Amino acid sequence: MNRVYVTGMGFITSIGNSFSEIVKSLLDMKSGIAIHPELEREDCPVKVAGTIKGFETSEIDSEDWTYPREYKIRREILRSFSPHVLYAWCAMQQAIKSAGLQPEDISNPDTGIYTASGGSMGRIHHHLEKMQNHGVMSCNPMGIVASIAGTLSFNLVSALKIRGFSCGQVSACASSGHSLGFAFDEIRRNRQKRMFVVGAEDCDFSSIAPFCGMRALSLNTNPAEASKPFDVNRQGFVSTGGGTVLVLESEEEVERRGVQPYAEISGWGQGSDGHNVAISHPEGAGLIDSIRRAIQDSDTRLEDIGYINAHATGTPIGDISEIKAIRSVFGNLVRTIPVSSTKAITGHGLSLSSVMEAGFCCASLREGILPGSANIDKIDPEAENFNIIRETVKNSPDYILSNSSGFGGANVSIVLKRAN
Repeated sequence: MNRVYVTGMGFITSIGNSFSEIVKSLLDMKSGIAIHPELEREDCPVKVAGTIKGFETSEIDSEDWTYPREYKIRREILRSFSPHVLYAWCAMQQAIKSAGLQPEDISNPDTGIYTASGGSMGRIHHHLEKMQNHGVMSCNPMGIVASIAGTLSFNLVSALKIRGFSCGQVSACASSGHSLGFAFDEIRRNRQKRMFVVGAEDCDFSSIAPFCGMRALSLNTNPAEASKPFDVNRQGFVSTGGGTVLVLESEEEVERRGVQPYAEISGWGQGSDGHNVAISHPEGAGLIDSIRRAIQDSDTRLEDIGYINAHATGTPIGDISEIKAIRSVFGNLVRTIPVSSTKAITGHGLSLSSVMEAGFCCASLREGILPGSANIDKIDPEAENFNIIRETVKNSPDYILSNSSGFGGANVSIVLKRAN
């Protein structure tokens, strides 16, 4: 089977809107979490989020948005965007440039795209409310394709003239992990030569506040303390949005084009908890299966894993479920393998999180760093014997494991390898 490499990346995130910015933020452990203007209302106890800088997308009409001027978008393309599609579009332009792709590399039957997003809840609400108040024919003709869960695929496939495989995965916070895993399979099985993997989410009141209703969000209004994965006093997760794009290519394409990859994808695995619609299995049953399958698929040994990028969002149950799963698989190795959660500085990107954090892992392999886990004042007793790193360290492991978990007990684990 083909070897698969990550040859391009693009980021619009709370900690930076380029590869160089996210690397600097990971090195400095600089947080992207801040007071979110749309959350400053009396009926909303949550005030902070991983905010996206340089973009203003609060207006319903996309032609009223502002975004960095280097991104040129034609009106007929922009009009069917929701905010997260805009973030993904900008990240896509970065990824195409960093991979050195030409138009003919993008639009052909051997290049596909797998996406992940929850759609645009704010835009759906707006269009339905308008229809209820003003009649069915008042609906914006672009309302459906600009808002429902598939909007990311609809817009990018048509705008970029993608002719290969395309679809969107919807498994909540594991979504872009599934997109990444399945895209990897398409290339190593020689069904596609190149795949774009895209994750994106809005970052507004409608995409954040419903999780407050679930009692899942941190109510800490101090941006410097709100996201505390692994800390005994964690309250819940801090939400974020943005977009990340990874370009995956076969070894043959890498050699043909003479590009230097960021990393190699070595294997992946998935597993389901079969436990609860919203809460992780208390012993991490599905994640145990996911990690074991990823290790086996990558043909590596447990002791080869040099860093674990944990899903850990800062929820009381979820963090410990993951700790137990990692301990079950790695045993006493947990005392030495560095573990951290980058969500302490980014916030939790929901369906975006898997591919965003896989991108961070690729950057870590390229730059020889391991990101620290911020905001830990007192480690949870369940994690005391783990090597949870609290500062970014210089290190060049051969293999990194990245975990993701979503509603319904969906779990995905990805093994990334340093490109030789």
